[in-house]
Amino acid sequence: MRSAPPRAPAAPPAVRANLAEQVYTTLKGQIHDFQLVAGDRFSEAELGASLGVSRTPVREALFRLRNEGFLDVEAKLGWFVKPIDFAKLEELYDLRTVLELSSVLRLCNRNAESAELEALKDIWLVPAAERLSDARQVGANDEQFHATLVRAAGNSEMARVHWDVTERIRIIRHLDFTRLDRIEATYAEHAKILRAVMQRKADQAQLLLKSHIDQSKVEVRKITLHTLNEARARQAR
Repeated sequence: MRSAPPRAPAAPPAVRANLAEQVYTTLKGQIHDFQLVAGDRFSEAELGASLGVSRTPVREALFRLRNEGFLDVEAKLGWFVKPIDFAKLEELYDLRTVLELSSVLRLCNRNAESAELEALKDIWLVPAAERLSDARQVGANDEQFHATLVRAAGNSEMARVHWDVTERIRIIRHLDFTRLDRIEATYAEHAKILRAVMQRKADQAQLLLKSHIDQSKVEVRKITLHTLNEARARQAR
């Protein structure tokens, strides 16, 4: 009786973790870019074959995305992309607003200058001709603008929670910069907010910030619905 062929050695934990991170990043990027949309299904085996990795790191990445609310799994039917939960995103935007308004108030009530806020001037207080137009870069800068307002206020736990919210709303937030008019509005509004904060005008800074976030929330919802419809239309062809 022939003995079974020896099994291939399991990948070291560090290698497996790196592969899982790569799968996670790839899938999350496809979801954010609407290459994968609500209802799309796939199996662990199919995904592993397409990415050239074993099922173990694939499974780790998929469960991580499920914990973040992007995917779910059904017995015998496999994994699928969940619909965007706009109600949950509304709640996250509300939490973001509370954190940022509180942080701005703290910043305005402090006497010390902030090097982090000074650095923002080089990005947002620039002539119109020097403004960026690349959607991804402007989106990244926007995230850092708001994260800096919270981080500079000095409460590390608030900054941690705020960044968690930032990552969870990125799926729709980044679409705000796919239109030139929204990029121009972001530059103008950030400049006003930053000036108000640096001048210690708390009431004005909070009013400007809340209006900015509220308007962005409305715009990204409209753009997201439009983008989803376009993605479904492409799949139907």
